[in-house]
Amino acid sequence: MSREVIVVGAGVVGLSIALAAQARGLKVRVLDREGPAAGASAGNAGAFAFTDILPLASPRILRQAPKWLLDPLGPLSVPPRYAWRIAPWMWRFWRASRPSQVAASTSAQTALMRLSQEALEPHLAREGLTHMLRRDGQLQLYEGARAFRAALPGWAARRAAGIAF
Repeated sequence: MSREVIVVGAGVVGLSIALAAQARGLKVRVLDREGPAAGASAGNAGAFAFTDILPLASPRILRQAPKWLLDPLGPLSVPPRYAWRIAPWMWRFWRASRPSQVAASTSAQTALMRLSQEALEPHLAREGLTHMLRRDGQLQLYEGARAFRAALPGWAARRAAGIAF
């Protein structure tokens, strides 16, 4: 009896799941209303962020949030009438920002990124696409010396996680 797997979503995650299932001998059908790589995968600049191991929930973000909320052009906006609806999520975000949780989240994200990177390369090799993978690094820009200094603990965390740069 042949088993069929249906994968909903033809982005990088959905197609990776489909390829893994197919490699295990399963019949695979991929469903996506827009076609392969048309959704979120179309807007990621083709970059795999294996070095992005730091969680968004952090003490640094919590310190900046009040200023952002008061700035009409800031990166964070919560309409007052929506604040009560989002309050449970904000509470969980605040709890996830504790140093012990940040450390646990960083560790989990590091493990996930390693698995993702290890899984990508065999897919590329099987499809004859390894020439498309570049390891030229990335460019990080900061508004000034203060912003650069504020980012240094994150770079130290990456170094401690074994990420070379």
